[in-house]
Amino acid sequence: MDSSASRSDADLLAISAKIVVAGGFGVGKTTFVGSVSEVPPLSNEAWMTEAGAGVDELVPPGTKSTTTVAMDFGRITLREDLLLYLFGTPGQARFWFLWDDLSRGALGAVVLVDTSRIDQSFAAINYFENDSELPFIVAVNQFEGAPVHDLDEVRDALALSPDIPLVTCDARDPKSAVATLQELVSHTLSLAVVSGPGREFASLS
Repeated sequence: MDSSASRSDADLLAISAKIVVAGGFGVGKTTFVGSVSEVPPLSNEAWMTEAGAGVDELVPPGTKSTTTVAMDFGRITLREDLLLYLFGTPGQARFWFLWDDLSRGALGAVVLVDTSRIDQSFAAINYFENDSELPFIVAVNQFEGAPVHDLDEVRDALALSPDIPLVTCDARDPKSAVATLQELVSHTLSLAVVSGPGREFASLS
């Protein structure tokens, strides 16, 4: 066997990584995962009914009829040597106990924010700031017709640390969602270079 060919094949071996897509109820997690997944996304959605009144958060009528009750799952080849498995968390407070399991072994997390219901984002950001060691970025989902806010104002409203990247995205647009994932990977790599562990990812930057 040609040794140079063997080295070339080894160089192209893909690294797989788990990514968590988190956020409050109705911020676009299922849409984000579905827009970039190169395989039919798995989504554990259940219809919202009157039985959930007083238990689940409410959104404006006509904007959402289902809710994720376990997780969303998708896969994307970010580049030829980096395969990402996307796990979307449920947004309802009664399913937050799943977040620890979904975050275990992940490379990083994207926390989606809806500025029209910014209070829905506090719990997710608090989780990754205080209850998890997972690197994360925050992405403001640009809903159609939603007001556009200066990112500095959003950072202040979220009381977000200056070292946490804050970006905008459109969860419906695959290019925008991919750019958000690239931002997360870059942020994670920068932390790995500084801290030492995870040097195997250095060649991806």
